[in-house]
Amino acid sequence: MGHHKHGTPRLHRIGKWQPSTHAEQLEWLGGVIAHVDKHKPKPLHPVLEEFQQLIETNTRVYLLICAMLIEVPEKPQYSTDPTGCPQIRNYKHLLHVLNYLLTTAPSWNDFSHRVGLVGLPINAVLDWSMGTPSGYAAYLDPEINAMLKKVLNAWGEFLTHHDSAAVLDDSANGWFGPTARQDLIEVANLGATSPRPFEEMFVCDPAAQHHGFKSWDAFFTREFREGVRPVASPDDDAVLANACESQPYKLARHVQDRDHFWLKTQPYSVRDMLNHDPFTPQFVGGTIYQAFLSALSYHRWHAPVRGTIVKAYVIDGTYYSEPLYEGIGNPDRDPKHPETQQIDYAGQVDAQEYNTATATRAAIFIEADHPGIGLMCFLGVGMCEVSTCEITVQEGQRVQKGDPLGMFHFGGSTHCLLFRKGVQVEGFPDPGLRRNVPVRSHLAKVQA
Repeated sequence: MGHHKHGTPRLHRIGKWQPSTHAEQLEWLGGVIAHVDKHKPKPLHPVLEEFQQLIETNTRVYLLICAMLIEVPEKPQYSTDPTGCPQIRNYKHLLHVLNYLLTTAPSWNDFSHRVGLVGLPINAVLDWSMGTPSGYAAYLDPEINAMLKKVLNAWGEFLTHHDSAAVLDDSANGWFGPTARQDLIEVANLGATSPRPFEEMFVCDPAAQHHGFKSWDAFFTREFREGVRPVASPDDDAVLANACESQPYKLARHVQDRDHFWLKTQPYSVRDMLNHDPFTPQFVGGTIYQAFLSALSYHRWHAPVRGTIVKAYVIDGTYYSEPLYEGIGNPDRDPKHPETQQIDYAGQVDAQEYNTATATRAAIFIEADHPGIGLMCFLGVGMCEVSTCEITVQEGQRVQKGDPLGMFHFGGSTHCLLFRKGVQVEGFPDPGLRRNVPVRSHLAKVQA
């Protein structure tokens, strides 16, 4: 996945979480800022009042937050959006924009008569600051991350409320409007020549308001109807089932215990991925398969093997941290040509290996029945707003291949399967595949 200059069209941004071009994202953000600026400021949500209190009473936090907004370059592409709306330059303005988003569900937007999705709205607001030197420090700061977690929890609470279902209508900007419905069907049908309608694929009630979904979260954690995604070779323990409806991203063998995962090459660092878990040494020198989830896809996780849950827990991590090479703090920049230094507006999404070691994530260790697999690990990695990882299994529980393990709330992100050193698993899909592999379908096979 290469670096992409700002404004360069990339019609299939990773996972479709963001618009096709940066200009479209800026157009959306400009509209949000303009809406907030022209209305009388509303009282801040209690969680944002707490955030403001943290900024104003903690000198370190104050310095980092103020500096990251000031460090965004004054160049045209950073200072205004295509409509001429100025960008966010102080923390009070930032808090009022976030205040608006906390009661807004993601919807489809008209970008110059082309409807598209801004699937990571808070990320879009924080975008430029994430690529600054002070932003790099701020988004790794424990107190700032603890506060961001509270902010995202507040937004997540709104997304479980009935009011958030308002965007689940058939208007041009609605999730059941012509554009969104077509994209949802296309992704769910995996490019089939005779696609099945949404109602046949997912559990819902098309005759009810909002298709029967009580909230935005209920829609995004929707379930496939029985039989739509059958389990691959249910009686053959040598066959692994795909854990998530996801597009292959990377396959790495002989992975290192500790590596410089923040570099542009993004090698895996198993010790950091597993948060120094005592099981870590078993996976050093092993294999990692990684795949990412689309914003339009199914967001639940399923057991790739039959076996026993040995351990399952959530690792608290960062929410908006991205590696230095994605921004103006890039240590590899050419000092003779500082004008060439740019902030990658999709840095968080493009740096998926980095996120496996830094972002909030769920680790589920399974002792597979097949002796050729033994202990393995499913790692569900939340990114940006997609930070709520819900585990639905517990230690000691038996699972059959394809059984539910948990889910991402508000969409999905990326996930990894980790295999121990010496485990011979072959036949993984090509990371160059440009479509999802069906959940619970054949993923790979362990060799005798």
